[in-house]
Amino acid sequence: MKKVGIVMGSDSDLPVVRKAIDQLTAFGIPYEAHIYSAHRTPEEAAAFVKNARKNGFGVIIAFAGMAAHLAGACAANTTLPVIGVPCRGGALDGLDALLSTVQMPSGIPVATVALNGGANAALLAIEILALGNEELAADLAEKREKDRAAVLKKDAALAEEL
Repeated sequence: MKKVGIVMGSDSDLPVVRKAIDQLTAFGIPYEAHIYSAHRTPEEAAAFVKNARKNGFGVIIAFAGMAAHLAGACAANTTLPVIGVPCRGGALDGLDALLSTVQMPSGIPVATVALNGGANAALLAIEILALGNEELAADLAEKREKDRAAVLKKDAALAEEL
């Protein structure tokens, strides 16, 4: 199975990254995580993503706050799907990160999830990997059904309470 590459611009992003790791672990998806800054370690970040395909990765998830150039820098150096996770923080509380991540130029796409959307980034990565893996696709469908059942259970409890 292909691995998911996780890069974060700073260890301050780790709480959001852990949400992604929890999802990947729950589905048995192998991953590798690194701290690479688009600005302070650009050579290392570029080398990781340039070699990602040959090293068995299928998707890259990039977490960054403030200027949040990491996802774009990753996407510029690979043709693997890159998912950007803008992280809250800084003077604009994540708005700058969101705009930096989502506003990529034509030809260098970055799929972007919500601020601090680590769990959804992992689920999107799993969906991408499931395109070529029927067992993984079935596992995703099972999770969706469990999520549906949990909401209906809460609805029934609300109906009883009111």
